[in-house]
Amino acid sequence: MFEKLKNLKTYEAGKPIELVVREYGIKPEEIIKLASNENPYGPSPKVIEAVKKNAKNMHRYPDDSFYELKEGLSQKFGVEPKNIVIGAGSDQVLEFAIHGIAPKKVLMAGITFAMYEIYSKQVGAEIIKTPSITHNLDEFYELYKKHKPEIIFLCVPNNPLGECLDAKAVYDFIEKIDNDTLIIIDGAYQEFASYKDKNKEIKPKDILKYKNVLYTGTFSKAYGLGGMRVGYGIANEYIIQNLHKLRPPFNITTLSLTAAINALKDQEWVEMGIKNNFIEMEKYISFAEERGIKYFDSFTNFIVLFIENSTEIAKALLKKGIIIRDMASYGFSAIRITIGKPEENDKLLKILREIS
Repeated sequence: MFEKLKNLKTYEAGKPIELVVREYGIKPEEIIKLASNENPYGPSPKVIEAVKKNAKNMHRYPDDSFYELKEGLSQKFGVEPKNIVIGAGSDQVLEFAIHGIAPKKVLMAGITFAMYEIYSKQVGAEIIKTPSITHNLDEFYELYKKHKPEIIFLCVPNNPLGECLDAKAVYDFIEKIDNDTLIIIDGAYQEFASYKDKNKEIKPKDILKYKNVLYTGTFSKAYGLGGMRVGYGIANEYIIQNLHKLRPPFNITTLSLTAAINALKDQEWVEMGIKNNFIEMEKYISFAEERGIKYFDSFTNFIVLFIENSTEIAKALLKKGIIIRDMASYGFSAIRITIGKPEENDKLLKILREIS
């Protein structure tokens, strides 16, 4: 029983606040969680108010056509509603694609979002990774020619490292790939990347001309709706029609749908969070440079610092009520820190200076 899952690793989520409360006896309000790339500002107050008003309808299933949400995304990206599929987080859309194709081979970067590998192994696919831990498109193309994978994953920007390909390089790469290979562009952090550098911006409407490209996005990051689990996929009509065959009915909740619809209406709140993210990130960059610590130039809402004794550092911070992500499981000593609010970042850096 479950023999096919014997060698399949479980996805490791960031430590929850509740676990730290139990293990260290720290009050919940004193804990700083900077491990899961959540938006520290949360959703717009207008979103919270809309969800409260609609709470009385939580016994009702959501509109399964997702008409209003698709209309909002359609206007935002300049695509048609028929080009959109909604998922419980963008990772569910990834799952639809992988299970729909059931690939024999899947190609991805040396280090990238863990769910690509987990979902692919569920269908028995061979995982092919580039020698480089970041996205090296020359290596991708060589491995593509050698193995002819049915799916290629490009995480733009890349989670968990933070680096980001230029949009032109992505489009040039797509042009070299045959139509029988599906290219999935994971744009979970695209709002951050396009704010920092317009050369990184992947426009979903630009990928509709390709027969073999799926773009995925999420409300979990820039929109502050990680706990509501809403994502989307954008592609040509043929791909979307097939993904819909795998989508279960009512796959996001009534209140999640309300939250996402209203989040799209308050772009000022989203832009505030993104702007503050990069202002605060400079504090970590300054710390790294003054200490001679290597780091990735991040186009996301987190930063990776290559710091010695990362496991000990992460544990020491945890005892102080600060949750970050230790990267030791990836084979190198580093920590990944979600960019928090100013007071959260200041407290973390103060302790980090004391213990490192």
